[in-house]
Amino acid sequence: MAAARIHPLAQVDPAARIAEDVEIGPFCVVGPNVSLGPGCRLIAQVHVGGHTTIGARTVVYPQAVLGMPPQSFKYGGGPTRLVIGADCTIREGVTMSTGTEDGGGVTEVGDHGLFMAYSHVAHDCRVGHHVVFANNTTLAGHCEIGDHVFIAGLSALHQFTRVGAGAMIAGMSGIRGDVIPFGLADGRPARLVGVNVIGMKRRGYTAEACAAARKAYFMLFRGSGSLEERVAATEAALGAEPVVAQILAFIRARGKRPLCRAARADATDEE
Repeated sequence: MAAARIHPLAQVDPAARIAEDVEIGPFCVVGPNVSLGPGCRLIAQVHVGGHTTIGARTVVYPQAVLGMPPQSFKYGGGPTRLVIGADCTIREGVTMSTGTEDGGGVTEVGDHGLFMAYSHVAHDCRVGHHVVFANNTTLAGHCEIGDHVFIAGLSALHQFTRVGAGAMIAGMSGIRGDVIPFGLADGRPARLVGVNVIGMKRRGYTAEACAAARKAYFMLFRGSGSLEERVAATEAALGAEPVVAQILAFIRARGKRPLCRAARADATDEE
């Protein structure tokens, strides 16, 4: 395995755990409690501090700041962590914080993520695999983002918000409620405007699965009765379809935020 290539103008603490083939460019700063996996590249002017682990082959661009203390009054200065997965691309000016003691102590980012310029992952967030955060996407603390989520530019998510797998959030959206898996959300505040069928097709879902997700959406957000009644009716009609089962499980899990409601909502969509 090739030896690590560390530019003479970089500052790397001797206690940092650096894989043999890591590349660290000029003016980077790497703290003592940092671990960089095989094939990682810090292009230049990257600051990695705190108790931070970065997975294999992740590439970090200039002015990114990873593993700094969380922007939270509740943080007590403890050795909380940031864990970033493998094969991520972290572009210019991205910031990701460590966790807080009362929020689980760790901020987690999955594999194969693309984080465009100046996006932000706050303390205690859980971000899945294969996500795309466009420019200036901002997560407040404790957000949970599923796999294959796409968040367009200048969007912001309220703390404790959940976004289910396969969902898409349009640009300049303000997310104050949980977005169901495969949901398509838009607006300030955001509302559901349908199902992310294009994203589902790109990931290989069948026409039948896409149709079932769309039918479930209309039953859940356009049907009559209470939310519990609509969930029960949707399960009875479509629960055997895995994508529908995933949506129903997400709704039943009930996070700290309300569900993101549908655009042109009926009175029944107030949950």
